[in-house]
Amino acid sequence: MSISAKNITKFYGAQAALRDVSFSVERGEIVGFLGPNGAGKSTMMKIITCYLPASEGEVLVAGHDVHKQSIQVRQKVGYLPENNPLYPEMYIREYLRFVAGMYGLKNKKARVEEMIELVGLQVESHKQIGELSKGYRQRVGLAQALIHDPEVLILDEPTSGLDPNQLDDIRALIRRIGKEKTVLLSTHIMQEVEAICDRVIIIKRGELVADSSVAGLKAETEVETFYLHVSGSLDVRELRKLEGVSRVELIAEGKFRIHGHKGKSLGGTISRFTASRNLVVEEMKKEERRLEDIFKTLTT
Repeated sequence: MSISAKNITKFYGAQAALRDVSFSVERGEIVGFLGPNGAGKSTMMKIITCYLPASEGEVLVAGHDVHKQSIQVRQKVGYLPENNPLYPEMYIREYLRFVAGMYGLKNKKARVEEMIELVGLQVESHKQIGELSKGYRQRVGLAQALIHDPEVLILDEPTSGLDPNQLDDIRALIRRIGKEKTVLLSTHIMQEVEAICDRVIIIKRGELVADSSVAGLKAETEVETFYLHVSGSLDVRELRKLEGVSRVELIAEGKFRIHGHKGKSLGGTISRFTASRNLVVEEMKKEERRLEDIFKTLTT
């Protein structure tokens, strides 16, 4: 087991950022670590990477205790934090050689060139880091996280600032890395989770609320969602009052996304309502349950 967190609690003064959080991640798994802003994601990642001590509980990384064996843990972990800290005045190769030196690598030059090719920095490799776009800085951050060939990779918002083409490249890279390493990544992009992750862990206000595969999560929280487009005046509040309806989104004038409670059928209810109001239904269709909807349900 590459990561094992047991009963982790973290206090900042009297405020609890994490409360009794437990989970484990196996080698070869890519796990999405999700939650709204302030839920405790970055705090948990900093505990795993030895940047912060937990107030209570135990974390093992590759069998090493993060509190008692932090040096061994750091040797096993690659970390790309959300606020990717780089030295803007250094050249890319210079910086990566510096990081390789800190890990005591003997083949620094060859390893730096390998990382530049792996993360797609060849075109920009002659530049200072301060001259790079945010997307290419992310690539430098990913290269430094991988340069010592860690067993565990912790990525906090790894695709922040990337354009669509760069997104595809980095996602493909993370999937390749995940076949051999343990990857725990935090992101707010639900499509990214579905494209990359084998499993999802969701926390809310410092507490774990879900731990499942994407398919399993959809099955566990299965509810009906309908898209409705009508002609004529319709107040969203009327739809919210219908039996079995949990939430209604107003997309545009006359266009709604209607979510039901678990186990409640909505199709007949919506049809009877529109007929009773003599509304002209332009379109009505049942939608596949989106991970974004599940996330909203579990965290609001």
